Parts: sequence; structure tokens; C-alpha cells
Amino acid sequence: MSPRLLIVGGSIGGLFAAVLLHRAGFDVTVTERSVHGLEGRGAGLVAQREVFAILREVGVEHLAHIGVTAHERIYLDHAGQVIHRQRTPQTQLSWDVLFRTFRELLPDDRYHTGRQAVAVVQEPDGARVSYDDGGQEKADLVIGADGVGSTMRVAVSGPHSQPDYVGYATWRGLVPEGQVPQMAAAQLFDRFAFYEMPGSQILGYLVPGPDGSTAVDRRRYNWVWYRRYTPDELDGALTDRDGERRPVSLAPGRVRPETVAAMKADAERLLPPAFAAAVAAEPRPFLHAIFDYAPAHMVSGRVALMGDAAFVARPHTAMGVAKAAGDAFALRDALTRATDLDAALAAYEAERAPAGAAIVAYGQRLGRSLG
Repeated sequence: MSPRLLIVGGSIGGLFAAVLLHRAGFDVTVTERSVHGLEGRGAGLVAQREVFAILREVGVEHLAHIGVTAHERIYLDHAGQVIHRQRTPQTQLSWDVLFRTFRELLPDDRYHTGRQAVAVVQEPDGARVSYDDGGQEKADLVIGADGVGSTMRVAVSGPHSQPDYVGYATWRGLVPEGQVPQMAAAQLFDRFAFYEMPGSQILGYLVPGPDGSTAVDRRRYNWVWYRRYTPDELDGALTDRDGERRPVSLAPGRVRPETVAAMKADAERLLPPAFAAAVAAEPRPFLHAIFDYAPAHMVSGRVALMGDAAFVARPHTAMGVAKAAGDAFALRDALTRATDLDAALAAYEAERAPAGAAIVAYGQRLGRSLG
């Protein structure tokens, strides 16, 4: 009989694994803490080799051709003049479309929202997950795909296995292109734009609309501003509208108005005019602290980690979705090839731990000027 697999975390990485495992004939269920779903939270993503491979694997390779292409990279000075230009075309796919496609590939009875996992306990023949509603789920194998703040990680690496804050965070905006002032649109659209200053960087590019549309006037402008924060400053920035200090990020609409106002005033003072205008045009910016984490192990007993629940790499790598796809492939392959779960999990860790560690190290090198 096929082992029962429980995936905790239903974002893109958990869905990658669930779809591959379901198609391979495994009894797999996903639980996701979000009540209203995850669509609308993603921006654009740069597809790497592993993403193209998983699209081919499930028969949706056409998605690789649905995106917004930036035809060049430009670097600005503070006055807004272009000081460097590179002809490097690059296409950004839609995270939302990718998520929605893989969600639709998994039967509804295999994906359960509104279930917040609070603990996992190893048992002789599997593992048991407890949820905040008082319910429990037993499985032969629990797969932690619950992101940077993973609850499942404790069962693998112990109670102190928390990612390290690297000294900076990102502000992000996703602005409908029609709401970006014309002055900014003329300079920023259809290209990757960058501005760098000591300890900070902002970049931006067009991405598909929430429905995946790439038509003019249906796209969004995605800007990302890296800024340094001391731990005390971060505590203030990550305290939400209700006065609760969130551990990792604040979603759109959850940042305190005074924090947003201070950030936009800084943007007006510190950024080139086009970027300052794009930042000002976002009514609900969101905030995400940046972390590093490289575990000693990805597996313990009958709990395995994948994606950002395992290795947390800085976003400069643009490899988060690719890393999750690689983990999903390796997990599927190991479980289908090995004669027992223990052998499969050993093979999975042997393949993916070196890859995860290399991506984390790469992100650290790219972020040296900011941290």
C-alpha cells in the first residue's frame, strides 16, 4: 500500500511536490494555513531550468512563454540619468498563474486551507501534526513546505533552528501600470531598472497582471527596495496595524500608516525621481525581512523539509521557485525509486542538501554590499 504523505504548506513549493507525488500514485494531502488562498501575493518570477522542467513534466510548458519581457537593464544615478545600459532580455512569468495552474492540477479533496500547523511529533511508524483547531493528522511521512518561519523545521533541526536576520529587509510594491506616473513609466517600463547606493538598492520591472495578462494596461510594475534596519528598527517596522510584531513579513494593508509614510518620505529624498514616483504610487506596500539559513539536515525520522522550510536563500538569487521545483523532483524520484522510506529520504537529502547550501552561499555573496 502506498505510504500516506502529508505536506504542510500549500504555497508553490508544496504544490509542486503534491502534484508530482499525486501523479506518481502516492496518497498525498496538503494543509495550508491561509484561509482565503494565496493568489494575488506573487509578482513576477524569472524561470530557471528547474521551473521549465516541471512545466514540461505536468504538460503546461506553454506557461513558459506567457510573461513580460524586459529588453535591457539600466542603472540610474540619483538625478535619474542612465549611467549604464546592458542588452540582456529577460522574461518574467506570473507567479499567480503558476500557482493557480498547479493548484488546479491537484484535486480539491487533497488541498485543505485554514489549517495552521502548530507542532509535529515523531512516532515509530510516522509522524503526527497538530493544528490550531485542535485537530491532528497522522502520516507515514510529513513534508514541511511551510516556508521561512517553518513549524516543521523544529522536528528536524531542534527548537533553536531559526533563520538568521541578515540586517536588511525589502519593501515591495505591485502597482497597476496605469497608475504609474507617465514620467516614471517612460523611463522604467519594458526594462529592468536599478539604482544603488551605500547599503541600499532598488530595482523594478513589469510583471503580468493578477490574471496573468501581459497586455498593455493590464500589467503591474513590481518594485523592490532593499533597506538596512537594525534589529530594533526592524521590530518597529514589522509591528502591524494591530500592534503585533510579526516575525517575518507584513502583507499588503498590514503595515502601519506612519511606517508607510516614513518610507515614502525617504523614497522622495533618497531615490531617483522615477523610482520615487513608482514607490509613491503604491497605496499598500508590503515588507519582508531577509534571512539566511542552511541546516545540517533536511530529514529526521519521518519528517522531511523542502523549499524555504529547509534552506533560506536571499532573494537576489532569483532561485527560490527553482529551488522548490528541484526539491520536489528529487523527493518524487527518491520515493519512487527506493525500496523503503528511510532509503528514499536518505537519497533525497544527499542530492538536495549540497544544492541548497550552494544557493544560500550564492545569495550571501550577492548581498555583501547590503548587509
